[in-house]
Amino acid sequence: MVNFSVMATQNKNIYSVSSLNRAAKSLLETSLGVIWLSGEISNLTLAVSGHWYFTLKDHNAQIKCAMFKGNNSRTGFTPKHGQQVLVRGKLSLYEARGDYQLIAESMAPEGDGLLKAQFEELKCQLAAQGLFSESSKKQLPEIIKRVGVITSSTGAALHDILSVLQRRDPRLHVIVYPSQVQGQGSAFSVASQIALANARNECDVLIVGRGGGSLEDLWCFNEAEVAYAIYHSELPIISAVGHEIDVTISDFVADVRAATPSAAAELVSQHKTFVSTQLNTLVTRLKQAMLNTLQHKTHQQAVLKHTLLQHDPKHKLQQQAQHLDEMSLRLQHAMRQKLQQQETLVNRLQSRLQQASPAHFINIEQQKQQQLARRLTQAIQSKLNNSEQHLQHQIQQLNAFSPLATLARGYAIVKDDKGKVSTDAAEFEVGDTIQVTLDKGQLNAKVI
Repeated sequence: MVNFSVMATQNKNIYSVSSLNRAAKSLLETSLGVIWLSGEISNLTLAVSGHWYFTLKDHNAQIKCAMFKGNNSRTGFTPKHGQQVLVRGKLSLYEARGDYQLIAESMAPEGDGLLKAQFEELKCQLAAQGLFSESSKKQLPEIIKRVGVITSSTGAALHDILSVLQRRDPRLHVIVYPSQVQGQGSAFSVASQIALANARNECDVLIVGRGGGSLEDLWCFNEAEVAYAIYHSELPIISAVGHEIDVTISDFVADVRAATPSAAAELVSQHKTFVSTQLNTLVTRLKQAMLNTLQHKTHQQAVLKHTLLQHDPKHKLQQQAQHLDEMSLRLQHAMRQKLQQQETLVNRLQSRLQQASPAHFINIEQQKQQQLARRLTQAIQSKLNNSEQHLQHQIQQLNAFSPLATLARGYAIVKDDKGKVSTDAAEFEVGDTIQVTLDKGQLNAKVI
């Protein structure tokens, strides 16, 4: 017969249901990190609290999902039953029911969503390789005589650029490098023309771009091939893709980003508006630097947030306050880091100054003197205490043998009329006069 009580005592891997779910939740949240998930929405519930609860499924499987109010407010659309979407989030587990689920952080319709996911992935990869670094960006020449334009020879972008240059500075020489800017092979075409312009080295600056369109239309400017070609270009490059709201990988890699092709033409016609152009360039670079900084801080915040979720028992509360925490932590981290650096520097300088100051050595000697004075005072006090204790001890011993101590206990000393101390009653007769000494005072008595 199996003794289950003994086995339970010896087995240290026995979990409660709560601790098992908690351990499984921690394992799920730390094993995969942030993932992208494609699927069809079903069982959609838009709660009164603002949270979304739904199921993502494909032909063979499904998973429960939750998207909290702070995140779903940024999606820009309301999902529907049966809609195919791309979701970014982290795996977790709802401890109360033991349900395995995905905590969604962002969502997009699958068509644009896949392209956006590829865009973000490539942007992070190139940023890690240093292609967006400000130190690698080249300054536009102060005097521009020849402008190279890489775009479609039949597109509206070329017409806009030529019109602006003709109006603002007809003396500028324009060299067009015709390129395919949409569809299959367009990335190779743009990269080849950038390489050709560098090989010929016949212009002072290059404008690379096209007119507006959908994300798919502009996709060749989000290809790594074009990004590397721009990064390795010896000629300064202005990225001018789409409209002002359109942002591509080329914008991050290029030395200068122009909001539109027309804006790029205004930038290079700088001899008439030199001050304005310089200001626009600085503003563009500042925006780029701010964007890079925000991306870096966002990454740091994500790491801190992930660590916090692993250790903080108030997980549900933090999920609901996640958006507020993100903004607060980002600001606090930047301010605290700056203050700590300055405080460390000041403390180091103050320490060096105090060590070199004569007051430091004087203070040390004064402390030594004060310590010696305290030790002398303590030694004298200790000697006095010891002497006083010894005197008290001697007094106690003297009192122990003193006849007065005996009298204090109620005894008396009896003397005859001649003052001789007597200890025997037989020595006296009736009528004899005796002297009795007590603890307090004396008595004259007569024997009866």
